[in-house]
Amino acid sequence: MIQRIQTVYLLIAAILSGILPFWLNLWTSASGEPVYASAELPVSIAFYASALLSVIAILRFKDRKSQFVLNRLNILLHLFLLGFFVYRSLNLSGETEVSEKGIGMIIPIFSIVFLVLANKAIKRDEDLVKSVDRLR
Repeated sequence: MIQRIQTVYLLIAAILSGILPFWLNLWTSASGEPVYASAELPVSIAFYASALLSVIAILRFKDRKSQFVLNRLNILLHLFLLGFFVYRSLNLSGETEVSEKGIGMIIPIFSIVFLVLANKAIKRDEDLVKSVDRLR
């Protein structure tokens, strides 16, 4: 059902991925101007894809197994984003392009946490349905 707790977790993950990266800066360039997700096309596509996966998982509330798989794909996408941010912040030496990390770089971490919580709730629901089927 759509009023379950995993829907709330997935909605929070969708908001974190779809809205916040475009309001919070990911890093500040050496010239002092903030860089948002909309400035980098692959990053913005990844964030929009993540938000879309979360919304699709919310709408697939009748099929818990596909919801679980969509969340795992979403977690992998966020791990890719996190790896990109770590690479971006550690690979560039000195003050060449990245001088200050922004708060937006930790958005994938929070999204992963909420997606894992949603997967735990989906697993709990699936176990509950299996246990009820055993009693019949």
